[in-house]
Amino acid sequence: MPIARIHFWGIDSKYLFYILVGISVAVFLLGVYSRVSVWLAAVNREKVIVSREGILNLLMDGLFGRRIFKGDLIAGLMHFFIMWGFIGLFLGTVLSTTDYWIIHFLSGDVYLIYSFCLEILGLMFIAGLLTALIRRYIARVSRLDNQAQDLWILVLLFFCVLTGFMVEGVRLAVNMPEGESVSFGGVIFSSLPSSKEQAEAVYPIIWWVHSLASLFLVAWFPFSKLFHVLAGPVNIYMASQPEAVVSRDEESPEGPGFLFRDMINFSACTRCGRCNEVCPSASAMEPFSPREFIAQANEYTRLRYNPLSRIKWFREKLIKSVSALPEISPEQIWYCTTCRACLEVCPIYIGAFEPIRRVRTSEIEEGSRVPNLLTKSLETLYMFDNPWERSKKKRGEWFGDLAVPDLTAGAKADLCYFVGCTTSFDTRAQGLARSFVKIMTHAGVSFGTLGQKETCCGDIARRVGEEGLFEEQVKKTMGLLKTYGIADLVASSPHCFNLFRNEYPLYQSPGATPLRVRHYTQVLEELMERGLIKPVKRMDLRVTYHDPCYLGRYNNIYQAPRRLIRSIPGVSLVEMAHYGPDSLCCGGGGGRLWQELEDEKKLSEVRIREAADTGADIVITTCPYCLIMLEDAVKTADLEGRLRVMDLNELIAESLGLGEEGEESTIG
Repeated sequence: MPIARIHFWGIDSKYLFYILVGISVAVFLLGVYSRVSVWLAAVNREKVIVSREGILNLLMDGLFGRRIFKGDLIAGLMHFFIMWGFIGLFLGTVLSTTDYWIIHFLSGDVYLIYSFCLEILGLMFIAGLLTALIRRYIARVSRLDNQAQDLWILVLLFFCVLTGFMVEGVRLAVNMPEGESVSFGGVIFSSLPSSKEQAEAVYPIIWWVHSLASLFLVAWFPFSKLFHVLAGPVNIYMASQPEAVVSRDEESPEGPGFLFRDMINFSACTRCGRCNEVCPSASAMEPFSPREFIAQANEYTRLRYNPLSRIKWFREKLIKSVSALPEISPEQIWYCTTCRACLEVCPIYIGAFEPIRRVRTSEIEEGSRVPNLLTKSLETLYMFDNPWERSKKKRGEWFGDLAVPDLTAGAKADLCYFVGCTTSFDTRAQGLARSFVKIMTHAGVSFGTLGQKETCCGDIARRVGEEGLFEEQVKKTMGLLKTYGIADLVASSPHCFNLFRNEYPLYQSPGATPLRVRHYTQVLEELMERGLIKPVKRMDLRVTYHDPCYLGRYNNIYQAPRRLIRSIPGVSLVEMAHYGPDSLCCGGGGGRLWQELEDEKKLSEVRIREAADTGADIVITTCPYCLIMLEDAVKTADLEGRLRVMDLNELIAESLGLGEEGEESTIG
């Protein structure tokens, strides 16, 4: 008997099988249609462009699971085995169907290779599923929230692959041609029947059980968590697409105005819990969870925009009424620091912070559930062009007796120093601006500021979802920069720097000359490389560096501050347990600096205690928000006298001997 793929051995009702296949595929397509229709209901259907970065990410993160392996090797191997086992067995089914209906090619050595590969893939699949079951229900990995669906999916997948081996094994118990021993998995099961007659009798039963379970899996696929298999790769590719500007006028009249990529985010999430592990708010036991937010948003959008809601039965039985839609925790959304840690660790590039901003926008427009202090700060920004003071005149008082050129008063300079609201008005943050001015003057750099005419960049409005006010600040600030011919700008705050670098260009007219924007650490590093600043004062200090979220995770600037610190004679840099991309947020971002949140656990205290554990004398940071938050945390954590907080400008100025005459050193 020739060695070849045997189709429908012992099965008479093959046409019934294909009728069931048609039904299963039809339900599958209906499910996919219902999910994709939700995506297309977004307020802005972004144009999808060909992206080299997106294709590379799709290959590395989609096919090889690069980000899944980060920090959890076992999870990476588990996912790799399940994914490639599933894909391989699916392709095997496609090849078998092709062999039966189109061209017969599965014979001889080709069939033996095909059969052997399916055995390997099947065992990989089983190994991955067993690992998943052990992690969830025996080891009980803490970040996994085990729901009923998770168990049913794993059991169903395991049942399908196990019965597949049994089908092959029972067939081989009746007839095992020469060479079929390559089906070593099936050979193991071939010993189960006590006789060939028994094998022939039970084969159709096992075959139909396997087929029905597999067809049910196909039909249920888009209605379950398994849909992430389709949504995940799309989300990975979309992550590299440029962000589009969406006017609030284009958004839904009611509820959050989620974008196309938001909808895909929600569908792609598997609730793996990595975001919760790194979220500073969730880790501090505050009433916020990025995973739960994504889950709520997914349920909300699936019910609200599902095209099946047009069917009366579906609407009455599953949706009932619009008022029955799940609510997206309006009180909890204000806890998000927008630190981007969730996006940093998500294997498929899901971040909760941008969809949260969309919900905040909806809440801002509603107005009834916005924190009182935040509302007052936004009113102050609208009336006085800053969220801190009800006086524009105080913006120019930060420099004291220093001579600072004012570009709006006729001074000429190559570089504009954008001081920022927090650095201008907060007493503690003003010190970093004065130190930067001393360093720039010492280096002979031609620079100036916008004086009292400097505007707010709009960061607070942007992060809390006050889009109308943010757009007004963008127009105002861009107009000011254009009026005074500013082409090269350096910012004190990573928040201002991030807006100018990454978000303002979205509002520029096509063909407009791009603004050169740098954070002060980049400018100082350049001056150091050119030999214009060279620390001369030896400082026998042990310091640790806190990475600001908007400088590090948002703009990938990690090494410049560290190179500057290491350039100072006698300074020893020690890293905290979490640093670089894994750095902990100080808790000041996302508008939290202008809020009084109930039950707040002081994220800054968590961070400052981690800094104290290094044995460092000083914590260095490069953000005015972080400076304020960590300085307060030193007091509330009872670390005064043991640990100091300084901005990098202050440390560099001290190392250059730039303290004013008669002024006591800020170190010691």
